[in-house]
Amino acid sequence: MKAPVQLVWFKRDLRLADHAPLCEAAARGPILGLYVYEPDLLATPEFTAAHLVFINQALAEVTAQLERSGATLITRRGDMTEVLGHLHRQTGLGAIWSHEETGNDVTYRRDRRVAAWCREQGLPWHEFRQDGVVRRLSSRDGWSRRWQQHMAQPLRIAPDHLPGAPAPESVGLLNPEVLGLGPSDKPNAQRGGQSEARRTLASFLTERGLHYRSAMSSPVEGWDACSRLSPYLAWGCLSVRSAAQAAEQRRAELRQTPGLDRRWLGSLQSFASRLRWHCHFMQKLEDEPGIEFKNFVRAYDGLREEFSASPEGRMRLEAWCAGATGYPMVDACLRCVRATGWLNFRMRAMVASFAAYHLWLHWREPAVWLASHFLDFEPGIHFSQFQMQSGTSGINTIRIYSPAKQAAEQDPHGQFIRRWVPELAGVPDIWLPTPEKMPSDLQRRTGCIIGNDYPAPLVDHTNAVREARAHLATVRRRDSTRQEARRVFLRHGSRKRPPVRSASRAPRQLVLPGLG
Repeated sequence: MKAPVQLVWFKRDLRLADHAPLCEAAARGPILGLYVYEPDLLATPEFTAAHLVFINQALAEVTAQLERSGATLITRRGDMTEVLGHLHRQTGLGAIWSHEETGNDVTYRRDRRVAAWCREQGLPWHEFRQDGVVRRLSSRDGWSRRWQQHMAQPLRIAPDHLPGAPAPESVGLLNPEVLGLGPSDKPNAQRGGQSEARRTLASFLTERGLHYRSAMSSPVEGWDACSRLSPYLAWGCLSVRSAAQAAEQRRAELRQTPGLDRRWLGSLQSFASRLRWHCHFMQKLEDEPGIEFKNFVRAYDGLREEFSASPEGRMRLEAWCAGATGYPMVDACLRCVRATGWLNFRMRAMVASFAAYHLWLHWREPAVWLASHFLDFEPGIHFSQFQMQSGTSGINTIRIYSPAKQAAEQDPHGQFIRRWVPELAGVPDIWLPTPEKMPSDLQRRTGCIIGNDYPAPLVDHTNAVREARAHLATVRRRDSTRQEARRVFLRHGSRKRPPVRSASRAPRQLVLPGLG
């Protein structure tokens, strides 16, 4: 009697290394790998051709690796339950194996439909953790300990020879044009695939990471000093556990190295902290899927929506997306991410803060626009972070960045600004953070007339920040807001400090600091 096929469903786990579903399925019978181009997912405003190019590059490597091991990956296009139904009729599936996914609303609803379909068919669906996110978490207490325990578990190693099942037809790798996405606008973006992920990790741990701690905030130095692993983690070309264990192994090796440059130890400690932070933020969306669309603290509902929908609000959003705000550091960042798909974290925080406070825009539309350009878009991190930077989480320190200050500190010689805002190429360093303050004769000599060759500032920094603070303070001082913030803290807050259980007290993070 023919053994039933064990279907391994690949989603945001485009690798063979440390892949528990693949290992478990291979131990039970002939396996068949599946990736589905899902129209609902492709149609989301966050998904673009650049994402698909990266996915296809990763899929090509997974396909080749499986074939060398004796198995097959097929691809299909369509609704997930319809694809599964067709495959079940063709092959007689014995079980479905996959990783859990903390994705957007489309994948959340899709997984619920798949679960219902599996129950109707009497077909087992086995899901496995692939990161530090805990499904159906009842309390954040002890989460960090559970994260550490998961990261310390042995990596899952797939057998060299896999029991392959006869492969039905496959549509192959479908390019963006075929799927209606048009060509990618990021030809020089990072390449997808497990091999690229491993090379990037190795170069960071042995060469590039020395200045990580000191250089990560700079859009110039951070380009190389940051790990650049985020797209590989987001699309599962590398597991978080693999990265965490490699960093710990490297740290142990370095401690035994004579004449060690101790900056390495600080950099690796910071990197390990950010891997935990990665999962900490994803856990928020896992626990509360609605934050993709709704404010953490509902007391902030209505704060920015009306203005964002007004003609002035629409104009500001369009200028922000175009990198034409008149603030050089903001514009350079937005043009950079539109071209490359990447930006270091400090600059991500700054452009989100600028949209929320200077331009007084609701976080949702700027978040979606940036998601469509970030190659490493991870829904749980992205939407949680955007709310945090916009002040609607209720539990985080509010940071209103000064773009001019960030330009002076993080790009003192204008290398980043001049690359991405060539209109300002002739402007002296001292005037680059605020070119609108240049004397008119200097503007003529540099060939950059503000308001003509480069936009005047969209808003006045001082006035915009003052008004934003006033609006926020009105909502924040209400007892109902504090009560809601307390609820958010107990559900989502970090447990680095013991939680204050009294519902009458606001979390300690509720402060309004100076400008960043």
